[in-house]
Amino acid sequence: MNQPLAYVHPGAKIAKNVVIEPFTTIHNNVIIGDGTWIGSNVTIMEGARIGKNCNIFPGAVISAVPQDLKFGGEDSLAIIGDNCTIRECVTINRGTIASGQTTIGDNCLIMATAHIAHDCHIGHNVIIVNGVLLGGHVTVGNHAIIGGLSAVHQFISIGDHAMISGGSLLRKDVPPYTKAAKEPLSYVGINSVGLRRRGFSSEKIREIQGIYRILYQKNYNTTQALGIIEAEMEATPERDEIIDFIRNSSRGVMKGYSGNY
Repeated sequence: MNQPLAYVHPGAKIAKNVVIEPFTTIHNNVIIGDGTWIGSNVTIMEGARIGKNCNIFPGAVISAVPQDLKFGGEDSLAIIGDNCTIRECVTINRGTIASGQTTIGDNCLIMATAHIAHDCHIGHNVIIVNGVLLGGHVTVGNHAIIGGLSAVHQFISIGDHAMISGGSLLRKDVPPYTKAAKEPLSYVGINSVGLRRRGFSSEKIREIQGIYRILYQKNYNTTQALGIIEAEMEATPERDEIIDFIRNSSRGVMKGYSGNY
């Protein structure tokens, strides 16, 4: 890490085998784990916590202060897990007093020019494609994929294994295991291909399809649909996860499928 053309603050804690390329700036109160590579012209600001074996490409800015006029300079963090890839010109802001941190889990791929705002919480194995914009306080579940150039309103929740079409505008929550597309954003099926790739059995996929058939294709309102699902479908972790997600949605979930494109 002894790179004479990079600036590393003496207060930063950098593992011995981290590679820091020229013209990178690392501020005070930063921790970077073993095996991480930091490309040229990266800026890592106070409050960054970066895990092991990450790759951060040129132009990225990690842990800048939030773009929030209410931010009062309080101490906060931007935490990135292990084995993450942060591509060119990604911006990740640290948290505010609301939660104190922005978090990204392990094994995530954040593609070029994406923006992750303050107090976002990203799960493990998430893919955020080029040009995606996440407003503040967004929650993204494990294994979710957000297509390129999508814009996510603040306080939105995206469930585990959800897949969002490129160019989408997310104004409502996206339940787990679903595919979301069209404008306004709508349910267009479950992410069956992704679920098979991650080891879900055909029986489990049919169970999830049955749940969403009741929710989105039987002309019930949400309260009616959830009541039928609880009464008629066997309790499983997936069933309960879907029910809890919808009941705890503060913004409401995306609308049901329509054949009118």
